[in-house]
Amino acid sequence: MLKDTDPQIHNLITRESYRQQNEIMLIPSENTPSPEVISVLSSVFTNKYAEGYPGKRYYGGCQFVDEVENLAILRAKKLFGADHVNVQPHSGVQANEAVFLACLQPGDPILGMGLYHGGHLSHGLKVNLSGIYFKPYAYQVDINTGLIDYNQVEEIALKVKPKLIICGASAYSRIIDFKAFASIAQKVGAKLLADVAHISGLIATGFHPSPVPYADFITTTTHKTLRGPRGAIILCKEEYAKAIDKAVFPGVQGGPHMHTIAAKAVAFEEALQPEFKSYCQNVVVNSSHLAQALIGLGYSIVSGGTDNHLFIVDLRNQTLTGKDSEDILAKVGIIVNKNTLPGDPRSPQITSGIRMGTPAITSRGFVPGDMPQLAEAIHFALIGETFKSQEIIEYFIRKYPLYPHSKTLREFGYFHEMSPV
Repeated sequence: MLKDTDPQIHNLITRESYRQQNEIMLIPSENTPSPEVISVLSSVFTNKYAEGYPGKRYYGGCQFVDEVENLAILRAKKLFGADHVNVQPHSGVQANEAVFLACLQPGDPILGMGLYHGGHLSHGLKVNLSGIYFKPYAYQVDINTGLIDYNQVEEIALKVKPKLIICGASAYSRIIDFKAFASIAQKVGAKLLADVAHISGLIATGFHPSPVPYADFITTTTHKTLRGPRGAIILCKEEYAKAIDKAVFPGVQGGPHMHTIAAKAVAFEEALQPEFKSYCQNVVVNSSHLAQALIGLGYSIVSGGTDNHLFIVDLRNQTLTGKDSEDILAKVGIIVNKNTLPGDPRSPQITSGIRMGTPAITSRGFVPGDMPQLAEAIHFALIGETFKSQEIIEYFIRKYPLYPHSKTLREFGYFHEMSPV
């Protein structure tokens, strides 16, 4: 047993599982996959090297990993309705890098959403590979409305003539108009990449429009709203299939992580079930109800609300910074992350906002009727009435334990209800 052979790591696993059990996770990029997904991540597939692709490996003994990868591909195609899927990327950033390698040359201009307006560092931030090897330009949201200004996007695109336009975000709470982006890309002769890492679960279940009819390339992580293992996939039109596969391997990666690909396959099968559609519906409704409950308590929400799983609380009318709020909420067991606002006067290390999302709490069992009380817990903590906040959090922790019926995970030391020694 691990507790005997490596008590230090066992203790850290126990403490982390206790933390997850006894805190309310509102970071929108985090989720809790099923026990089946977690168990497959620890399967014997972790032992296997399998450079290459099914039927074309550079190692022997790949007959079963070939079947696993083919299953993952087949299920992902069915889930998203895509022509071609590569399931090997280790992360969303590496998936984006593979797209760049497949369709760009060093120095080519690219256009993506600015990081401080809701974009991602891999969309052209100057200190990221995407901004170092390519010439990055950024579009922004309207500071007053918090919405993407598609006219501005078109104006910039016509001026800089990007080879690739990137749409998708890590902190944007409204529907993304993929058709509008495709129209702009067509006008300037650019390829279109939709990075849907945050909303892919909602897309798969119809709670956000799909980019598949419009984008040349689509990347997504497989956790967040998709509720699978940490990893990524690339979807593309058939005409780009060979270029994408070559860009992933041997372009930006070596051997695929077959245990993770097996876990992706399990998650895709789960996402094809009716229960997952109900889950995603609850994610969206919970997010909307929590945002509206906070508005009712006097908080401002960027864009006035949300259409998806997340939203940004604007704290400029409060006395607290984003960093202050993140720290205060963590002390009562509510985990959020500080986040810049469009036109934020504070630095990214301090910020004037906090980002919240509902994928993890919905997985845990929270329903829309819980959102007003959860909003009160947030509010009580931020105004210094921590005792009231802690009472509410303790109630929810008891009401919604993590993995209450998973004997396997509990036997491995996960999700203790009592404080570890």
